[in-house]
Amino acid sequence: MTWRRTWAIARKESLHIRRDPRSLLLALAVPVVLLLLFGYALRLDVDRIPMLVRDADDSPQSRELIARFAGSRFFDVLGTVEDEARIAREMDRNRCLMALVIPPDYSRRWLRGERASIQLLFDGSDSNTASIALGYAETVLRTYAGEWQVSVLRRATGRQMKPPLDPRVRIWYNSELRSRNYIVPGLIAIILMIIAALLTSLTLAREWEMGTMEQLLSTPVRASEIVLGKMLAFFGIGLLDMLIVLVVGVVFFRVPLRGDPLLVFLMGGLFLFGALGWGLFISALVRSQVLAYQLGVITSFLPAFLLSGFIFAIENMPPVVRALTYLVPARYFIVILRGLFLKGIGLEWLVGEALFLIGYAGAVFALATRRVRRGLA
Repeated sequence: MTWRRTWAIARKESLHIRRDPRSLLLALAVPVVLLLLFGYALRLDVDRIPMLVRDADDSPQSRELIARFAGSRFFDVLGTVEDEARIAREMDRNRCLMALVIPPDYSRRWLRGERASIQLLFDGSDSNTASIALGYAETVLRTYAGEWQVSVLRRATGRQMKPPLDPRVRIWYNSELRSRNYIVPGLIAIILMIIAALLTSLTLAREWEMGTMEQLLSTPVRASEIVLGKMLAFFGIGLLDMLIVLVVGVVFFRVPLRGDPLLVFLMGGLFLFGALGWGLFISALVRSQVLAYQLGVITSFLPAFLLSGFIFAIENMPPVVRALTYLVPARYFIVILRGLFLKGIGLEWLVGEALFLIGYAGAVFALATRRVRRGLA
């Protein structure tokens, strides 16, 4: 391999990119559009849960319980209803997610020290949100019941009673529990995988369709020089895309970047090299721009979005699917990004992920080179 021939291929591909400003603008604008779209639209936070109340007791105790839910930032009490049939109608219309039903004997049993019952109704069509809402409701009820027991003991004994347990919760790394801080770093991996794979998946296929690949056959250029030269031309665009996404994520979405920015770019460069190599391998494999584009979407976007841990927890996947996630490079890059952004950890904690990215980049480069060599032969 000679750098002179490699640089010539890179310069040739750069001229193609410069002569097609619309594609260049698209390559630079798509990351911003995707980041803004996913960053604003995709939220995992569950708060302000709309709820209705059926208070058949109408006592100070029942009103105090309702006030506990109304005072929580996780619930939005829409109002009270006179019958439970109204609750069913409102849930059918998707106007409320849950309802609190207080029976007529609630305060009487509560003041007698007997077990008082209430009913919580949830719309389980969205099982994930309903499960989270149930956890919030149970926390409110446990806190209220615990405070009531302490007050009863204080009145009975005449002494100041303190709860036996004083929990003090401290949340590390994402203290505000903002899902955006969790989503945006993962979006960087998804966007780079999509852009890099789609850009390079068309380049060799375009050469075959335009007939210019035959010109390369008559030159002493090697397959490795073709692959590396074309990757260099798009590598700069990928780094620029990454810089744009970082600026938008940190400045506009206010995602904390606690790690070393140079380390972010170093790991991003490794991941980008592998993604570009995968796109070139696809382009050399199918020799058709339409098929290359379709295959690029299937093999880059879908695995990165579904099997990388970006949205769905890998631990909850079936064993067979969980085993497949180890072959998805975005999984390792997302771990690196979230560690650098939220935890500020160093490379010593990310050695395993970094070694996988290095191995992946080398493997796809070898596959792309071998495929191009067979085409040149």
